[in-house]
This record gives sequence, structure tokens and C-alpha cells, in this order.
Amino acid sequence: MTKAKTEGALKSRRSFLGKIAAAGAAATAAFAAPKVHAQSGPISFRFQSTWPAKDIFHEYANDFAKKINDMTGGDLRIEVLPAGAVVPAFGLLDAVSSGTLDGGHGVLVYHYGKQNALALWGSGPAFGMDAQQLMAWHKYGGGRELLTKLYASINANVQSYPYGPMWTQPLGWFKKPVQKADDMKGLKFRTVGLSIDVFTAMGVAVNALPGGEIVPAMDRGLLDAAEFNNMTSDRILGFADVSKVCMLQSYHQNAEQFEIMFNKTKYDALPAKLKAIIDNGVEAASQDLVWKSIDRYSQDYVELQTKDKVRFYRTPNSVLQAQLKAYDEAAAKKGEGNALFKEIEASQKKFAERVVKWDFDNNVRREMAYNHYFAKPAPKRG
Repeated sequence: MTKAKTEGALKSRRSFLGKIAAAGAAATAAFAAPKVHAQSGPISFRFQSTWPAKDIFHEYANDFAKKINDMTGGDLRIEVLPAGAVVPAFGLLDAVSSGTLDGGHGVLVYHYGKQNALALWGSGPAFGMDAQQLMAWHKYGGGRELLTKLYASINANVQSYPYGPMWTQPLGWFKKPVQKADDMKGLKFRTVGLSIDVFTAMGVAVNALPGGEIVPAMDRGLLDAAEFNNMTSDRILGFADVSKVCMLQSYHQNAEQFEIMFNKTKYDALPAKLKAIIDNGVEAASQDLVWKSIDRYSQDYVELQTKDKVRFYRTPNSVLQAQLKAYDEAAAKKGEGNALFKEIEASQKKFAERVVKWDFDNNVRREMAYNHYFAKPAPKRG
């Protein structure tokens, strides 16, 4: 080989090796450097609650939104509007499913008219479970999968998060104490969900109204009595202005929870990181809601008695027993021809048999300790 040819070959070889080295360095840099996505700005979601702006329930909705907004560092911004701002309270599911709203805050039983089985997430005795245990069934006992199946059966384009287990709701507000089941016959009474059928079977004339409409209806004589939820909501909404008798304890909504909904199409389009924040943010908001409710409800229980002069009574056992009988009859009718209703009932019942037995056997009753330290009499029986 001539000298010129040798020098040309070496030059070509050095060029080739140089290109390989450059390509390798570029690949290494690309692997090591984080991927940068173009950011067009924060994602904004418009929610609506099913509650009046002054109700503590709307406060819960805002608490959830704030947690998500804070944890995403502003990448997702949820704004919550009160009931009626875009659609009526009972129109929330349709509005979220269609994309009119990006999401909402309410309760599953408000969609009862779409599929009766939704009432099993809140209306009734839940086979002895409390709301925490019902939430445990939802997450670990198959409830989440059944709810997904249920929403698919009615073509609801939503991502649903039941959360925020509620305390046992009062039987309601009356003109005089309820002493027996017959005392309720003929009363014009407000309730929702499967409780409509339960109270109807007990001889009550039921009118389902959203929370913000109840007290005005009682004030105008359109209702004789009503139930809503808790001491704080009831006080804020003005129940003590139209009634001075509240009956505590009931099976009609013994184990209810709230629901956070997203339009599923918009939810599915979110980055995985934001979905993970929502998943965990829901649970954080759920527990915070429980703690806040303990503090606020107990305060307003005192205020209703001392400032508003409300008299509280425990619902008699005979009325509770009548509720259980009426519930069984109503649930049996709703299950006729509704395979999903029966499937959900069977799943809850199986879970409840194990969990409630464990609860009763394992956890000490608290009355003895409370009486030991405070010796305050329990509310009178009706």
C-alpha cells in the first residue's frame, strides 16, 4: 500500500471512530437527562357540589379541592361551585358524565333514580356495618369493582371515589317526639334514596328534596318533618328555626358516605402523576373529613341544646325494628329483576357477617368508661 493510501485509510478510520464516540456521548446524555415536556399551563377542572355554599358539606368539597391543588403544586386546579350554580343538585351525575362539569361532590343515593342499587352505598342498615366498615367493603371487599360495573351498566362516563364515611344520621326533625312507629303515619316527610321506599312502607308521605330546599318547605307547611344528616348541617340550614324536636339514631342511613366524581374522559387524559395524587388525596381528605366532623358536630350538638333550645330524643326500639322490617321488604322488591342489586347485597352481607362480628367481639363498648368519668345521662327516649 502506498504512503498516501495508508494515510487516507487512517484518516477515514479516525473519522469513523469519532462519529461513533459522538453518537455514544449523545445517547448517554439523552439517557441521563430528564425528559422535558412542554407545559402549556395548569389544568383547570370545574366542579359543582350538591350542597348550599353555607353548608359544611360544601366546605368538605372545598377541603378536598384545596388538598389536590396544594399537592399538585398548581398543575391541577379544581374550582368548586355550590349546588345550582350550573345544574340542580340531583342533576350532578348527568352533568359530570356529559362533560358539562369536570367533576362533582355529592352522595351516591342522589343518583338512585338511575339505578336502584346505588342506594346500597348509603340507604339502609348495611347489615349492621357502620360507614367506616362499608368503606372498607368498598375498597377491600369488592365494592369498588361492583360500582364500576354499575356505572358502566347505565353508561355513566364517570370516575367515582366514595369517601368521607358519615356518622349515623338522625331519624329527623319533628313537631313532637316520635314514641311509636304509628306516630309517623301520614306525615309529609323528606328523605332520599331507598329510604323513600322504607318510610313509604311505614305509612309516611315522602318528598325527596335537596338539602337547601328542606327548611323552606317545612316553614311553608309543605313538610311536617324531615331528615338531612348531622347537627352542623342541620343547624346551618336552619332546622332549629322550624322545629325544636330532633330524634336521634336511625337505620334509614346508618352507613352513608360522600362521593367525588370526575368526568372519566377528562380523568383518563390526566398524567399518571396527577391521577396518583388524586387517588391518595381522596383518602387524605376522607380522614380529615372524619376528624373535622367529630369536632364540629359535637360542638353544634351542644349549641343546639343550649342556644337553640332543641330537645333531643333517642328513637324508640320499636321504630327501629319497624325500619328494619320495612327495609327488608323494600330491598326485596328492588332486587326483583335487578341482578346487580342482588349481587351487591350478597357481597355486602358476606363482608358484614365477618367484620361486624369481629367488631362486636373485639372492641370494648365505651359507655362504661364515659359514665365513669362524666356520668351524664343519655338523651331521653321518645
